[in-house]
Amino acid sequence: MAGLIDKAKNFVAEKVVNMEKPEASITDVDMKKVSMDSISYHAKVAVKNPYSVPVPIMQISYTLKCSGRVIVSGTIPDPGNIKADDTTMLDVPVKVPHSVLVSLAKDIGADWDIDYTLELGLTIDLPVIGNFTIPLSHSGEIKLPTLSDLWKGGKEEEKEDTEKVKEI
Repeated sequence: MAGLIDKAKNFVAEKVVNMEKPEASITDVDMKKVSMDSISYHAKVAVKNPYSVPVPIMQISYTLKCSGRVIVSGTIPDPGNIKADDTTMLDVPVKVPHSVLVSLAKDIGADWDIDYTLELGLTIDLPVIGNFTIPLSHSGEIKLPTLSDLWKGGKEEEKEDTEKVKEI
C-alpha cells in the first residue's frame, strides 16, 4: 500500500513540475509623481496567465536597492486577479522618501540619477499547487526630479486641492 501511495505522490509531483505556470516580467519603471516629501515610481509588470480561469494575486512584495542598500520595501496585499488566457498589466507603485535620496548623494553624481535594482515577488494562488511566488528583478537608472519638477509637483497638488474644493 505504501508503494502505491508513493507512486501516486510521484505522479502528481511530476505533473505539477511540468504544468505550465504564469510568467511575469517588469517592462518599465517610471517616475510618476513628485510631492514635497517623496517621489513615486511605478513599475509596469506584464503577467501572462496560461489558464482558462482568472488567477488571484495574493500580494506583491517589492524591494528597491541602490548600491547594495535597501532604499524602500513593502507589500501590496490583494491587488486583484490575472485575466484568464491573457496578459494582465499591473502598475506597482514604489514611494521613495526624499530623505533616503539625500543619503545616496555619492551615487547620484553629475548625471542626476541613481542606479537601482527593483526586486518584486508576485505571489499568486494556483489551483492544486497553492501559493506560488514569481520572483522578478529589474536594474536600471532612475532619473531624479529637478527643482522645476518639484515646483511643478507642488503646483499640481495645489491644483488638485483647488479642484476638490470646487467639487464640494
